Amino acid sequence: MENLVQEAIQNVNLHAVMPSLILSVAGMALLLVAVFSPRGKTAHIAWLSIASLIVAGIVTIMGWNDTQYGFAGSVQLDNFAAFFSMICIIAAGLAILMSDEYLKRENFPVGEYYPLILITTAGAMWMVSGTDLITIFLGLEVLSVSLYILAGFFRDQVRCNEAGLKYFFLGAFSTGFLLYGMALLYGVSGTTKVYDIAAYIQANPDTTTNVMFVAGGLLMLTGFFFKIAAAPFHMWTPDVYQGAPTPITAFMSAGPKAAAFAALIRVTFICLEGMQDHLTTVFWVLAVLTMTVGNLIALNQKDLKRMLAYSSIAHAGYAMVGLVAWNEIGSAGILFYMLVYTFMNMGAFAILILIGRSGEENLTLDGVTGLGYKKPMLGIAFSIFLFALMGLPPTAGFTGKFYIFAGAINSGYIWLAVLGVLNSAVSLYYYLRIMIFMYFKEPQEDYAWVKIYPATAVSIVISVIGVLYLGIVPGSIMQLARMAGF
Repeated sequence: MENLVQEAIQNVNLHAVMPSLILSVAGMALLLVAVFSPRGKTAHIAWLSIASLIVAGIVTIMGWNDTQYGFAGSVQLDNFAAFFSMICIIAAGLAILMSDEYLKRENFPVGEYYPLILITTAGAMWMVSGTDLITIFLGLEVLSVSLYILAGFFRDQVRCNEAGLKYFFLGAFSTGFLLYGMALLYGVSGTTKVYDIAAYIQANPDTTTNVMFVAGGLLMLTGFFFKIAAAPFHMWTPDVYQGAPTPITAFMSAGPKAAAFAALIRVTFICLEGMQDHLTTVFWVLAVLTMTVGNLIALNQKDLKRMLAYSSIAHAGYAMVGLVAWNEIGSAGILFYMLVYTFMNMGAFAILILIGRSGEENLTLDGVTGLGYKKPMLGIAFSIFLFALMGLPPTAGFTGKFYIFAGAINSGYIWLAVLGVLNSAVSLYYYLRIMIFMYFKEPQEDYAWVKIYPATAVSIVISVIGVLYLGIVPGSIMQLARMAGF
């Protein structure tokens, strides 16, 4: 172990961790700035956070096609890590844009909110670039601890406290599965580096039938299934998404979920490659269960945040179809879909922020009655995001599902693609129901309380552009996803 530590120190290579290092340093520095800032004066912290994300994004893009290895191979900043890192950065940027006026409206403009988002993003970037089980675990813990705080950020709201506590306890529970699984894999292979574990399996093929190794792999994957909210490990998601501050709900549904998918992909297709035939069965069972459970339970929801929470579960199921296929189209399709989902889901939550009222986190279907008439621009934007979530052309939701289902068909899983399409058809009911309330119900309110916050409006415009651009001309981004795929 001492030799490993010395090797890591001698092979640090800060270039491999520079994007996450920028966000970590910025987060800690802005925490100090927040301490000395007057209460309510947080706009400068928000914009400094945005600037930090832009710098980290530029550094990440500059490293494209230039794989960097750091800490004795424990971190690998390759195209795969860069693509997922940009998804996390975009999600964090959109969350910050929709937060400043929201926090003021809720009478909770506290400066440490933004540094915590930066630290969460830094942890997510450690996860996506980790090629050592310890690195992945440390990134996950940095991400999780910050999110526990953010989920329960409004201390005076019972539902928010409940969300924070549930997320903490179930997060700790899932981390136990993950860590125990990693320990078993280390016990069998004698290493925590994913490539070395893969080499050990190749040299010792009987390892894939070793009870301890199989148990370790399944326990570790179970931990990741909790993080991506795959059924039946999804039970925490609706309550946490409903109770957390809306910008944090939006962020949790995109950035951290993408990071968990990235870590799951690295571990599965490198570390556990020898178990792939058996894991394919696990993945298709969970994919079918996840998208079906998410969509069926969403049918009866009236609370929009809770509905989008179950929708998020269903979309995790669609993404898992790409894990089952895992060919060139399917693997690139997952990366593309996670980017698409970031824009369409965070855009939908941004609309909920604008039409919500102070102290009322639970917006129901009745709360959007006549929105399309009273606030036509918001109605149009919300409709675009809903069409994307349904998977209808010409939005990016259609393109993303097309690539994933095409990958499944090319791998011979035609029946799985058919089930995915049928689930998408089921989802039309609850998405269209929102639009019926928006356009075909008599307005009960004049929405006089709705204020178009400039920063939140910018996040909506960016999301609309992302959804339409990736739907109409997806070629260039899909090519990048192919370059980033395994």
